[in-house]
Amino acid sequence: MVHGGAVGPYRRKHLSQLEPEAREWLEKTGFTVRDEALWQAALTHGSMGEKRDYERLEFLGDRVLGLSIAQWLFDQSDAPEGKLAQRLNAIVSREMCATIARGIDLSEHIRISRQARADGGRDSDNILGDVMESLLGAQFIDNGFDEARELVQLLWRPALEGGAGESKHPKSALQEWAAGSRRKPPEYDVIDRSGPDHAARFTVRVKVHKVGEAEATAASKGEAEKAAAKAFMEKYA
Repeated sequence: MVHGGAVGPYRRKHLSQLEPEAREWLEKTGFTVRDEALWQAALTHGSMGEKRDYERLEFLGDRVLGLSIAQWLFDQSDAPEGKLAQRLNAIVSREMCATIARGIDLSEHIRISRQARADGGRDSDNILGDVMESLLGAQFIDNGFDEARELVQLLWRPALEGGAGESKHPKSALQEWAAGSRRKPPEYDVIDRSGPDHAARFTVRVKVHKVGEAEATAASKGEAEKAAAKAFMEKYA
């Protein structure tokens, strides 16, 4: 029997199988493991140099996550489209995915090279977020959308019920503040980028003409812009 329409290269038997500890952790967390090669790929970082890693599964899992959260928000709220989109963007963000990943101790089970690990890859928001989504992609392939959606709603429940994303995004808040104060739109510039690709750090400066500027550093350009906008608002607004 094929579960969830699983197809493609992950069925090849020559791929290595999961370590018993990884399978035990996956099943304890709520995933249902049928095709071990699929889940092995979902946990494998590109630095391992293997034919299959998590990238394609991350692409799929991102869509599974987005639809699962969008349906929950639609069913649970009468909020207008703009508010739904605001919450969705916050709840499916890379930062939130990394937070969920840390909450289930995902980092201990990522298959990553020694060098990438030494560079901080196991604690990178980018890698943790990507692997979290790849696991959702594997859950979808191996077990179908209903089970994948149930798991998303279980793991993301604190964020969903805790009101994540209900407050306005800092960049939107700054944009509106600038417009309301008759100022030019805020300008964002990346002033520094450091670290390897899998553990990069971005420093962004935001400035509003004739008002001032603020800086922040984060694991992605988007998160650095968000943090810089927040710092600006705290300083000047």
